[in-house]
Amino acid sequence: QVQLVESGGGLVQAGGSLRLSCAASGRTFSYYVMGWFRQAPGKEREFVAAIRMSGTIDYADSVKGRFTISRDNAKNTVYLQMNSLKPEDTAVYYCAADRYNYGARLSDYDYWGQGTQVTVSS
Repeated sequence: QVQLVESGGGLVQAGGSLRLSCAASGRTFSYYVMGWFRQAPGKEREFVAAIRMSGTIDYADSVKGRFTISRDNAKNTVYLQMNSLKPEDTAVYYCAADRYNYGARLSDYDYWGQGTQVTVSS
């Protein structure tokens, strides 16, 4: 069982930056695939980024070049550095984890955090 707690959300002006953190419980964090998803009001939850234990990384096209996912296995934490934020990045951001699957689908992940709100003003 893995528990995930996100933090770091908030209100920022367009062009600004935020860094989200996701702290995970468990002693085998390093083996898990970690992902970030987001859900804007009235829209479906969508993939943002994912990182494997090996360091393989994927991003949604909408955030490539602006967002960076990273992990610190010693701290059981995954990060999402978000730069050049746009109003369309406004959403609740969720951290997700899975022991075996790697992908961009919600069904690829067994464990989810409660989410953290990111609001980008124009």
